[in-house]
Amino acid sequence: MPSFDIVSEVNLHEVTNAVDQSSREVSQRFDFKGTNAKFELKEAVITLLAQADFQLKQMLDILKLKLSKRGIDVACMKIDEPVTTGQTARQVVTLRQGVDAELGKKLQRLIKDSKLKVQAGLQDQQVRVTGKSRDDLQSVIALVKKGGFDLPLQFTNFRD
Repeated sequence: MPSFDIVSEVNLHEVTNAVDQSSREVSQRFDFKGTNAKFELKEAVITLLAQADFQLKQMLDILKLKLSKRGIDVACMKIDEPVTTGQTARQVVTLRQGVDAELGKKLQRLIKDSKLKVQAGLQDQQVRVTGKSRDDLQSVIALVKKGGFDLPLQFTNFRD
């Protein structure tokens, strides 16, 4: 039986490259000279450190640009509010990965309501879709792409 998986993944190696490029640009820009503005990356969490809120906004724009140039969808970013304490401002950006239970149930409901002859099941951090024909699976892919979810989704592990 043909099947495929609906996942939400981010290439962390490309994220590292984008953060490095952003750091390099911030260190070379004239308006950031003398400030200790920097990016810190730990797993899928990027912390922006600067002296003021407006610098954080500029740094966030730089980061979004570098991520998009590296092929990473910026919709996966969960941006927290900036926190200003004394001389420093800090902002945390979390890269969301995996299909959580709530989104998985929405995907299952969407697929079930479409009346296509396929089954969808939530497995760990992904949704497995199986059906009798490849055409039905391609219809599901088109349906999910039009679904307008706030998390970028990829379709992997297609088996015939």
